[in-house]
Amino acid sequence: MNDGAVVTCIATNIDSMRTDPNRVIVGMSGGVDSSVAAGILVEQGYACIGITIKTYRYEDVGGNVGNDSSCCSLDGINDARRICMQLGIPHYTVDFSETFRANVIDYFIDDYMAGNTPNPCVRCNRTIKWREMLRKADSLGAEYIATGHYAMIMHDEQSGRRWIRRSPDAAKDQSYMLWSVEQELLGRTMFPLAGFTKPESRSEAERLGLDIAAKGESYEICFIPDNDYRRFLRDNVDDINDRVGSGPIILDGKVIGTHEGYPFYTVGQRKGLGVSHAEPLYVLNVLPQENAVVVGTEEKLYHRRLTAGDVNLQKYANLREPRQLMVKIRYKDAGCMATCHTDEDGTLHVEFAEPRPAITKGQSVVLYEGDDVVGGGIITASLDE
Repeated sequence: MNDGAVVTCIATNIDSMRTDPNRVIVGMSGGVDSSVAAGILVEQGYACIGITIKTYRYEDVGGNVGNDSSCCSLDGINDARRICMQLGIPHYTVDFSETFRANVIDYFIDDYMAGNTPNPCVRCNRTIKWREMLRKADSLGAEYIATGHYAMIMHDEQSGRRWIRRSPDAAKDQSYMLWSVEQELLGRTMFPLAGFTKPESRSEAERLGLDIAAKGESYEICFIPDNDYRRFLRDNVDDINDRVGSGPIILDGKVIGTHEGYPFYTVGQRKGLGVSHAEPLYVLNVLPQENAVVVGTEEKLYHRRLTAGDVNLQKYANLREPRQLMVKIRYKDAGCMATCHTDEDGTLHVEFAEPRPAITKGQSVVLYEGDDVVGGGIITASLDE
């Protein structure tokens, strides 16, 4: 940042707001994190309203619709309502299923059918958990929304820009999933768990008397409660077997086997290929127009460069001048230093210091400066030297 810039961390202790408590919409999943977030805000004197989003129609998604490990399950809605009663705050369940279908589920299906590997949670954060929630906040006269994310919001008073900073709890850090949240949305967001670890959140739940302190984590994609995306695609794509039936598996330009439908394969995949070779083979590319899956040995998974679209910058207004940043290409990626810049069309160009494995179209690339999220985008291509 510019010399002399004043940078502050925004969590929930906003002193200027204490004497005039604001109404806050709290996104409630029924889990530990959002429940503790609500409890902390209530203790701090905020007028909170718990909102649970219904993101899909249970009869449409199939699988184990009662699965409590899904963040938007029926059990989750009931738990959120009960927690709000304990805290003495109103609770509403809001049906965003039509918007969610159009912006997240259809995107998920279309991206797989295009040969990509989408990340629906990133899409949901921008379009549903922030944009739609803030519309709901406006209708209820609330200035802020709050969530149970493990991350911080930083603010540079000179530039006016806000950005996400990683949580000190590396195991729970969710900054990778939050790169797409835009400036105006960050400006109306609170993260009450900023600086917390998961054990500390559980301790807070016990202190607050919330009976969900020992509740398990949510891991699955919410609209695929059985965690079987192949089953979900088969159920939701008309004539999928006719459209993407079996096709060639290609190694070095030669057909060595037959796949079961290209959407069911992703770059970097090793298991379940159904072909034999002297060396382990990995999926290198998915070619929907040819209904083909390209495989190769591990060294061919590595690329030094990528491009990305749908770019959102947080810490800086632009990246026209190249910067050396730490870059992650998947959620559990440790990251690698790279030279990053955007061109006149807004495309993000990343050149890594070392080749990176399994750069996957449709996944998020996220740029960090130290612990700060500079921005991110959706990977559109991996490139060699």
